[in-house]
Amino acid sequence: QVQLAESGGGLVQAGGSLRLSCAASVESWNINAMGWYRQAPGKQRELVALISSGGNTNYADSVKGRFTISRDNHKNMVYLQMNSLKPEDAAVYYCYVRRYDSRQYWGQGTQVTVSS
Repeated sequence: QVQLAESGGGLVQAGGSLRLSCAASVESWNINAMGWYRQAPGKQRELVALISSGGNTNYADSVKGRFTISRDNHKNMVYLQMNSLKPEDAAVYYCYVRRYDSRQYWGQGTQVTVSS
């Protein structure tokens, strides 16, 4: 059973920064992609950023230039550095892992609140 443990959410003023972390309890050799999704109230869950095992990244247009995803393959960790936060970035952020057998997993989520 894969478990994902997120941390780093909280309350920040607009323009501020937060760093999310996620630890995955899965063998690193079995992880294809890691990333972050988010879901705001009344909205569908959306992809924020994705990073492949080779380090290729993909970002939602709304966060390009402000968010940076990174991963530590040795520690099975993925991070999301969020800068210049906007009120519209407020959401529950979910860690995401996709294995090479295509199985997907999401964490429990961590709340990010941005005050204007």
